[in-house]
Amino acid sequence: MKNKWYWAFKNIFFGPILRIYNRPVIVGAQNIPESGAAVLASNHQSVMDSFFLPLLCKRQITFPAKQEYFTSPGVVGRLQKWFFTAVGQIPLDRTSSDALEALTNAASSVLGAGELFGIYPEGTRSPDGRVYRGKTGMARVALLFDAPIIPVAMVGARDANPIGSWVIRPKKVEVRIGAAIDPVAFVVSQGLERESHEAARVLTDHVMRVLADLAGEEYVDVYASEVKKSLEEGKGYPPGAQRN
Repeated sequence: MKNKWYWAFKNIFFGPILRIYNRPVIVGAQNIPESGAAVLASNHQSVMDSFFLPLLCKRQITFPAKQEYFTSPGVVGRLQKWFFTAVGQIPLDRTSSDALEALTNAASSVLGAGELFGIYPEGTRSPDGRVYRGKTGMARVALLFDAPIIPVAMVGARDANPIGSWVIRPKKVEVRIGAAIDPVAFVVSQGLERESHEAARVLTDHVMRVLADLAGEEYVDVYASEVKKSLEEGKGYPPGAQRN
């Protein structure tokens, strides 16, 4: 662990409590390379995803964290900024017009150093536990840096930390790691040009379906952000996202 605060939170402050309280286990840990750059692409169930995965992964993981964690006002905001900065996470404005460039720059500093870059392709937490359509940034980064994509399925994290809840519940959490996906080999096998938008879209869709299978959840080919907006406006689930 290069970051001492990261090590301390994992092994002293938070980790031991979470290991007892939520009894987290990891399946397929051997699929995470012991060295070298890789993109860990995970479904997104709860805020605690970013605690459980690093807790169970031997190597340090760097995530792009939403910019609000670094700019929120008040005491809580200052604590958030200190924590996310201390453990080496990178602020990212997901609403910016140059969000993709910012993501690429963030990934470059991590993957270029031969480290693990964690990302949630859905872009936001799932509103109901299902796996939703992914944003193509994850695929573009993997293709650009020729970094293997390691699928990560969080199971039970939503029960341990439901959306809107500040209190962690004593629910068991499982982290499932799938076999690595070679991004360049995959798009070439589909007859696609590595730099094309279509390649990034097809690769992203493939990864999200792998994540759904790994998590044992239904795949929904609609962006989670659109579903959340529709639900918040009282319109229910939009077409294509209705629950079976």
